[in-house]
Amino acid sequence: MEITSSGNTIKITGNIKSVSDYQEVKSVVDSVVADHKTIVIDIQDSISITSSIIGYFNKLVLKDKISFSMRVGNEQLLELLDDLNLITLLGVRKG
Repeated sequence: MEITSSGNTIKITGNIKSVSDYQEVKSVVDSVVADHKTIVIDIQDSISITSSIIGYFNKLVLKDKISFSMRVGNEQLLELLDDLNLITLLGVRKG
């Protein structure tokens, strides 16, 4: 997995699957959230996302009141987020 940020946009390439991936995502998102109250997550090709990242994103939206939008490139991940009823909460769209 690789993660980059520019302004309020965070781009993730590769599969998100390990604890170290979660720690890396959290670190980058925390640094972006320090300066922006609206963030865009662009997950280009991961087929899954860890439950710890889902929980962290939920916390950002529900507790920290961060405006969130997520672009997902993989149909399987899009279906997973839909099955978990996270499309509206996380502002998920195909991208």
